[in-house]
Amino acid sequence: MGLALRATGNNEQMVRGLGSDTNKNILLGCAISNGLVALAGSVVAQAQGFADAGMGIGMIVMGLASVIIGETIFRTRGVAGLLLAAIFGAFVYRLIITIALRLGMAPGDLKLVTAVLVILAMAIPYIKKKLRGEWLPPAERW
Repeated sequence: MGLALRATGNNEQMVRGLGSDTNKNILLGCAISNGLVALAGSVVAQAQGFADAGMGIGMIVMGLASVIIGETIFRTRGVAGLLLAAIFGAFVYRLIITIALRLGMAPGDLKLVTAVLVILAMAIPYIKKKLRGEWLPPAERW
């Protein structure tokens, strides 16, 4: 079932062609995801002794930035490699935020630093291809 869930995220048409119910897989994936988020939120609230509606703001951005940075730096295959890349990406993300704070940036400006960091992480593969001369405009690929 786990492989079907992962395959549904990568290529929904192929999974449907193999006879698996993709709607059920998507629903199950969302249910597992939301359950893990609820569990994590309850553990944090229990550890801190209180809960606030704005406690999770920024976690999605941090998670997205961690995954993008990790996958950009490490071109890995397999679940273990992707998990390690995301963990390393979270470390790099936090390191850059810490450096920005140490340089005297206001905490409110961290959203700008995060946005620039994510954009740079997404642009690095294209910049590497452009420097090697491998990049082609989309119209010339066909």
